Amino acid sequence: MKANQCKIVDCTIRDGGLVNNWDFSVEFVQKLYAGLNEAGVDYMEIGYKNSPKLLKGADEAGPWRFLDDEFLRKVIPQKGTTKLSALVDIGRVDENDILPRSESLLDLIRVACYIKDVDKALQLVQLFHDRGYETTLNIMALSNVMENELLEAFEMIKESVVDVVYIVDSYGSLDYKDMEYLVNKFKTHLPGKRLGVHTHNNMQLAVSNTLVAADHGVELLDASVYGMGRAAGNCPTELLVTHLKNTNYKLRPILEVLEELLIPLREKEEWGYLIPYMITGTLDEHPRSAMALRASEDKDKAVDFYDKLTTPETTVNRTKK
Repeated sequence: MKANQCKIVDCTIRDGGLVNNWDFSVEFVQKLYAGLNEAGVDYMEIGYKNSPKLLKGADEAGPWRFLDDEFLRKVIPQKGTTKLSALVDIGRVDENDILPRSESLLDLIRVACYIKDVDKALQLVQLFHDRGYETTLNIMALSNVMENELLEAFEMIKESVVDVVYIVDSYGSLDYKDMEYLVNKFKTHLPGKRLGVHTHNNMQLAVSNTLVAADHGVELLDASVYGMGRAAGNCPTELLVTHLKNTNYKLRPILEVLEELLIPLREKEEWGYLIPYMITGTLDEHPRSAMALRASEDKDKAVDFYDKLTTPETTVNRTKK
């Protein structure tokens, strides 16, 4: 696939919201949408379409955690060519909250799940498909999935209506060889499906892994401006815009929103490549322990952190009394 067949899905608000509890002003989101639209970015993931009644801590989270269609119409009164996307989690979405696509500003609804819930995720995909939306299935934490589990999932996915199936590097632990291997495996077992990729930057490989995936025929490429996303963050939109060949993306509008919106935000919130996230990525572990470390007084004690994660005795001694 040539790069000009790739499409960028900007996840700054949705994934970046994991950094600041979706505390973005309406003006911030409007300016970001205008910039992405001017740059020619294909999709903006404007948040989650989860239901507040099904989640703890809903009162504290910003509105982008539970997108309401009426609210969205006020935020984006004039939609451009950039399509709007939302993500849902299994067990956190009420189907009664999902309007038909003809009545919603959303174009694409993506369903995230772990491998054990692929069957439940595909039921949701069918529902959103029937209501007229484009759909994707995002299988998280692929680096921890057993071969037999993946093959079973492929059998279900093959028969489903899902438009795009995502390769998700949840722990930022994959390199270009892993990416090549996974893309080829997905293409072999899901010949009728388009593919997407979502990378994390724990080991400074989010950009290269995304470009490798694009070179091997992956069509939807997730990114976020200035890489904003949970922990080590994501592939930066500005780098994809400038590196994908034979495309009509424009870099300057992305630089404008980066300068006006993201650089001031980075002064207040932390995300991106940091050594504790590198360590969890190297060890193929969820970044939650590194996030806890960064929130503590010992945030830069990387050696102690590494020793705790790699010395079995420390976990045994903590549990023995």
